Amino acid sequence: MKTTEIEIARTIPAPAADVFDVWLDPKSPGGPWFGAERVILNPVVDGLFYVAVQHEGKKWPHYGRFLRIDRPQNVEYTWVSEATKGLESTVAVTFESRGNQTEVTLRHTGVPDDEMGRQHKDGWAWILSMLAERFGSHAPAPA
Repeated sequence: MKTTEIEIARTIPAPAADVFDVWLDPKSPGGPWFGAERVILNPVVDGLFYVAVQHEGKKWPHYGRFLRIDRPQNVEYTWVSEATKGLESTVAVTFESRGNQTEVTLRHTGVPDDEMGRQHKDGWAWILSMLAERFGSHAPAPA
């Protein structure tokens, strides 16, 4: 199966450690796990996660395993869902300090190169927008 890579970035007006901590805390508004119908999260290397989100009237379960956690610079985990056709893809998020701001870059590799796979870009863009709103920013990262 042909796969593709998604990369998206956003500047967040907060220190990297604060942004990183929100990313890994399912109880923090703005993080990728917040507001899900069900979350099981063990954010340690080889720790597992399960997150179920409601979208367009359907429950979408996602599973994975943390590969790397290097606070506050990087987090990397596998990502399996119906949209990846059950195949393991990889999400790598970097948090780069830029003064009192953080450049968050998300790379999702191994995504099926089809309509459902490419829709991950919209999902990740929405998540980064929620993260930016959490810290009070509505500006996208410079291209």
